[in-house]
Amino acid sequence: MLSQAAVSRVATDTMEVAVDLFNAQAAGEEPDPFPCSVAREQIAQVKPADLSRQRRNGWSGQISIRSEVFRRKWFPEAALEDWNDWRWQLKNRLTTARQLDRIITLSPEEREALCGQTQTLPVAITPYYASLLDENDPEQAIRRTVIPVLKECEQSPGESADPLEEGSQCPVENLVHRYPDRVLFLVTASCSTYCRYCTRSRIVGRKHACSRPSMELWKEAIDYIRGHKEVRDVLISGGDPLTLPDESIDWLLGQLRGIRHVEIIRIGTKIPVVLPHRITFSLVKILKKYHPLFMSIHFTHPAEVTPEVRKACERLADAGIPMGSQTVLLSGINDSVNVMKRLYHKLLMARVRPYYLYQCDPISGSSHFRTPVEKGIDIIKGLRGHTSGYAIPHYVIDAPGGGGKIPISPNYVMGQDNGSILLTNYAGNLYSYPENL
Repeated sequence: MLSQAAVSRVATDTMEVAVDLFNAQAAGEEPDPFPCSVAREQIAQVKPADLSRQRRNGWSGQISIRSEVFRRKWFPEAALEDWNDWRWQLKNRLTTARQLDRIITLSPEEREALCGQTQTLPVAITPYYASLLDENDPEQAIRRTVIPVLKECEQSPGESADPLEEGSQCPVENLVHRYPDRVLFLVTASCSTYCRYCTRSRIVGRKHACSRPSMELWKEAIDYIRGHKEVRDVLISGGDPLTLPDESIDWLLGQLRGIRHVEIIRIGTKIPVVLPHRITFSLVKILKKYHPLFMSIHFTHPAEVTPEVRKACERLADAGIPMGSQTVLLSGINDSVNVMKRLYHKLLMARVRPYYLYQCDPISGSSHFRTPVEKGIDIIKGLRGHTSGYAIPHYVIDAPGGGGKIPISPNYVMGQDNGSILLTNYAGNLYSYPENL
């Protein structure tokens, strides 16, 4: 018989899935899969103390029923303390067809892409994120974002390894200075989980790239920032900077905060989504020392907003760190108004402000991910007026050739008439605004 606490946790997970199911069915879409659809006896084996006791590694909070059942099924040798240790998660990432074949049924195309070593980007998936994958459906949204297919090897017109030409805008290695007052600081080439549409697939996870922190390279970039007083904003990215050890993050932030003309520091990361256990008390304590500090988090789909992810975001928000989401528009994955609305509503509840919706960059082998630009415009149009303004991101194209982000939006200005501007609202109604000044 289930204990009251276990029933409560199951009820919470089940209620979230029921809401998602209702919203998806109302929109005429397939609902997100619920990997926690397990036998009652499996759930009954999970004790309340297993889900909520303090962790020695700094991650504290309840593990979801889904994660616990997945751990017991596929990683029974790992204690719960191991599962909740971000270092264990990194060490036990799934990187081969043989490892993935244990937990999901690979399609012939997935298997060929994995076994043929034809993919242009390495494969790595944390056990936690693997628990979200549908084991039978190769078309599941988030599964498509991390499992390679043969289309990655197809070069389409207009695609290139570095479409944004970041390499041509590096005054020193690993530092991109594109805009007048801000720089992009690439501090590592490692990620905990590799997205198949990654803009920097040319460098991330490569043996020849700087996958480990190099103090000399960092110092060169920091010296450049120190010598250019116009730089007021530093975006730390990679790779994923939160894969670095606490000590390295502390040193790096301390160096940047010590530069008087650097006003704000931003961290670009997907760690809270694919490895929420990394957001430990010790890491948050370090981050709090260097305000104003902002975090841009890469979210893709509403199925990613799990209890663990909400806990990680809560911890960051409570530390005073403003969070914005960055989402890449992907064909067949999140390219509908209803999927985006569900994602953005969940993010606001997790205290993350939807910030950017990116048109997918034309990297080599990305045609199966990219959508027409009109699709993104339609999504913004479908959100405007139909949800909170806070839930509507900026839709942008990062211009090929190094032109930077260009905002794209529906046209609500219909023309002029007798000194007035003609406007259309979200419902398609026409209005005029007097401008005969």
